[in-house]
Amino acid sequence: MTTVVLNGAATLSPLGVIRAEGPDAASFLHGQLTQDFSLLGATEARLAALCTAKGRIIASFIGIRPQPELILLVCSRDILAATLKRLSMYVLRAKAKLTDATDQFALYGLAGTALTANGLDAATPPGKRTAIGDDISVVSLYPADGVPRALWIAPVDHAAPAGPKLDADLWQWSEVRSGIVTVTTPIIEAFVPQMINYESVGGVNFKKGCYPGQEIVARSQFRGTLKRRTYLMQADAPVATGQEVFAATDGEQPVGTVAQAAQAPGGGWSALVSMQISALEAGGLHAGAASGPALTVEPLPYPLLEDI
Repeated sequence: MTTVVLNGAATLSPLGVIRAEGPDAASFLHGQLTQDFSLLGATEARLAALCTAKGRIIASFIGIRPQPELILLVCSRDILAATLKRLSMYVLRAKAKLTDATDQFALYGLAGTALTANGLDAATPPGKRTAIGDDISVVSLYPADGVPRALWIAPVDHAAPAGPKLDADLWQWSEVRSGIVTVTTPIIEAFVPQMINYESVGGVNFKKGCYPGQEIVARSQFRGTLKRRTYLMQADAPVATGQEVFAATDGEQPVGTVAQAAQAPGGGWSALVSMQISALEAGGLHAGAASGPALTVEPLPYPLLEDI
């Protein structure tokens, strides 16, 4: 792959923010999502999913708790309205208010020297929150090809972060290269968390209490029934999120689904593909059809946890 300079600050217009506020905000989300929000500290961030009763993911978030009674959930903007409506249905008597706060915040992706330019430690491990002043939160993300990255969350009227401007398309490519799937409309209800490696990157807490789909998610983990994983792949021709993946020997039955894809700046396309482990081992993978663009597998930037 052509060497690409991933450096600067990118405006993240595809993302939105759900604001959960009130004495019961943390406990309410704790009972709805795959992660522990009751014990979420001010210096931590959580990757989490909202699942159906059948354990299928309908939304994914990066959650932070800048104040004891305030949690911000960053998610894909295209699923925000439906997600907010679904969560709000279950608030009932809980002392929590959920609102779409997208217009209240400016979101940026920081990469490379943009972190140090804003006084951040580029070596901070993923899943940490750094506060800048009283109103800016910076979440450390998984790196892309070794380049440190972070999510900048600030009031909409605040000055933009320091650093050169980073093209939004280049940031989207870095998201794929990081190996972390963000759930968008084409893949709603397509996967249980393990199918997109969420148990391997801190997106599922198996010690917390019940949440929708918890029994199925736990069963998939503890009974050794994981048959699908997500892998980082490369293609010479366009691939798209939600596109099916086939083995060259069988054009009828798909063996996987593209969970996220982006055009690579050096040519070709990068994709995160959730697929049958057995099909990966057999090789000969193609996007869209058995005769479609060939997919080559590249190493993930993190290890996969073994089945328990």
